[in-house]
Amino acid sequence: MRWNSLRLRLVIGGLAAIAVALAIAGFGLTVLFERHVSRTVAEGLDIHLRQLIGAIDVDAQGRIVLGRPPADPRFGDPLSGLYWQIGDDGTQLLRSRSLWDATLSLPADDPAPGETHHHEISGPAGARLLIAERRVWLTIADVKAPVRIAVAVDLSQVSAARRAFAADLWPALGLLWIVLAAATTVQVSLGLRPLDALRRGVAEIRAGRSRQLGVAGAAEVTPLVEEVNALLAAREQELARSRNRAADLAHGLKTPLAALTADSRLLRDRGESALAGEIEAVVDTMRRHVDRELTRARIRGGLPAGAGGATALAPLVRSIADTLVKTEAGARLVYEPAIAADMTVPLDRTDLAEVLGNLLENATRHARGCVRIGATATPHGPEISVEDDGPGIAVQDRANVLGRGVRLDERGEGAGLGLAIVQEVLDAYQWQLQLDHSGLGGLKATIGPRVLSSSPSRST
Repeated sequence: MRWNSLRLRLVIGGLAAIAVALAIAGFGLTVLFERHVSRTVAEGLDIHLRQLIGAIDVDAQGRIVLGRPPADPRFGDPLSGLYWQIGDDGTQLLRSRSLWDATLSLPADDPAPGETHHHEISGPAGARLLIAERRVWLTIADVKAPVRIAVAVDLSQVSAARRAFAADLWPALGLLWIVLAAATTVQVSLGLRPLDALRRGVAEIRAGRSRQLGVAGAAEVTPLVEEVNALLAAREQELARSRNRAADLAHGLKTPLAALTADSRLLRDRGESALAGEIEAVVDTMRRHVDRELTRARIRGGLPAGAGGATALAPLVRSIADTLVKTEAGARLVYEPAIAADMTVPLDRTDLAEVLGNLLENATRHARGCVRIGATATPHGPEISVEDDGPGIAVQDRANVLGRGVRLDERGEGAGLGLAIVQEVLDAYQWQLQLDHSGLGGLKATIGPRVLSSSPSRST
């Protein structure tokens, strides 16, 4: 895919959005997991706290004692991360063995009876502890005294659980991103399929195999298809009107030209040959312009390739050659057609006659004694060549001969008459014209279907 591709932009945008969404989800899930673990730990502290409350007692000497120590073995391991502490407002203080020689620095607090408070404090070795504490009232020496019972756990266990969860979560999210990336690519491809169909439809119209776009399956693309079809219909109508106007203008000029031709014959009969020759030259030039504009009006708008059917090549070439033999320049030449009898060309007969007529007329004007016409079949289609034994065209001048905007019929001797209209007709059929050196010594003009690779002498 190209960097400016809409498909690539949508895929990259989708993948980026999925990556951001999964990153946010991963962070959120990690936070939620940490909160869940913290709640679980707090619930565990509450259980230990209730066990301590159930086991606390006062002996005969008024000392606070623990009738049954908590069952969790971590309370007996020094600095294990799980601690308990019981103390009154006086000098009595009981601690778990896990605290070793440290004490829990409880914050100033006054929980209501039966209420459990949770705090975070700094514990042994600077560890961050979560504490659950409750205040109970015991009768000591016939006096009710408040006793604070606290259970603490090292929160590094929560952090370790969070890190372990994240280590398992992120690879899973990465795998999910890959799956969603593949799904996004498929989704974008399916979503853009109507545009691909639209592109193929436009290519079919451009190639001349269709006149209108087919109805798109997607409701979002259907209005675009309808608008394009309406535009194509309006363009075709406008082109038809333009062709008709050009044809009407050209046909309107034919009658005055015929009258001028008759007048030139009268002048020649009266002995005014010079004036008659000038009029005939002007008439001939105007007739060529009329014929050219008629041809351009017919092909303007992109004539579909192959729309004119197949034209038998050999009879057409013989007809053109027979006409040229009757001219002053053609009477001194030998025409050598080398064309198979069954060779056909996928061009309209009138357009093919226009092309070959101009090429053969050009060869006739410059040949010294021979004009050769050949045709060969290639994988891309037929190629037709017209060769002469004239002076030819220098290699460095061939590009100029076919240059854009050059009116070849005004370039003088050796420029090649009619090649401009030849190029226009060939462009309508997606054909091309190639100029090379002929084995006869002059110019070889070859026409054939346009292919991707072309030599430097081909038209651009």
